[in-house]
Amino acid sequence: MIKSMTGFGKSVIQLPGKKITIEVKSLNSKSLDLNARIPSTYREKELAMRNRVAKSLVRGKVDFALYVESTGENTNTKVNEGVVKEYMRQLGNVADSEPVELLKMAVRLPDALKIEREEMDENEYKSILTTLDKALEEINTYRSDEGKSLKGEFELRINNLQELLEKVVVMDVDRLDSVKTRLEKAVSDLKVELDENRFEQELIYYLEKYDITEEKVRLKNHLDYFTEALDSDDSNGKKLGFISQEIGREINTIGSKSNHAQMQQLVVQMKDELEKVKEQMLNVL
Repeated sequence: MIKSMTGFGKSVIQLPGKKITIEVKSLNSKSLDLNARIPSTYREKELAMRNRVAKSLVRGKVDFALYVESTGENTNTKVNEGVVKEYMRQLGNVADSEPVELLKMAVRLPDALKIEREEMDENEYKSILTTLDKALEEINTYRSDEGKSLKGEFELRINNLQELLEKVVVMDVDRLDSVKTRLEKAVSDLKVELDENRFEQELIYYLEKYDITEEKVRLKNHLDYFTEALDSDDSNGKKLGFISQEIGREINTIGSKSNHAQMQQLVVQMKDELEKVKEQMLNVL
């Protein structure tokens, strides 16, 4: 079953004094392009979390973000009392102001506040990984649902291609006879003497160049294979992309060999359907 590369997942956990939110979103990309936004407290575990995301999502332009919101009274930002008092003393020497005014000026100066590095607890990290896994599960469910929509679109376009191919098969029955008749008429209009046997040999050789029997068979096989691949366990965008390239190759060959206006019109319609398949293929994982 195919999956889309487009998706979004979010999970929230409440820990003592803080709320942690993890968001993961992805768009289509030829390879994995992972961008992570993680607070410095958890930076030592960034590589492990990135690997976890990469293993789960495989491919796509992925944005992974971890947000921390303080919900308790504890804070890792403290007043640097010694520095503030020294600022107030120096300011008092140059300005005759009330202590409150001196304090307002002092706390704006460098190093008045200090941030104590918060150490990450291993139990907290385990809770974060559980939250991350829930977000990844949600985005993969989203991708699977989008994949079902893509599958329906592919089935519609492949069915249209099969119907157009059937019309080509029916039309091809009389096509070579029509080409042969046109050639014979063109030669007769020249009003020159010809060696009938040589002419017949050249005509057969010429018509063989316009025979599309093999192309019709291969195109049908490729369309059937595409449909089978949609439901296979190893289905992916690259595999389907290779099959669609083969489909396009056979359609182009039929077009170049057809030498028939109505069949050319069918070929144009087939190319249009295949182009719609390729457009959606960009979103397949």
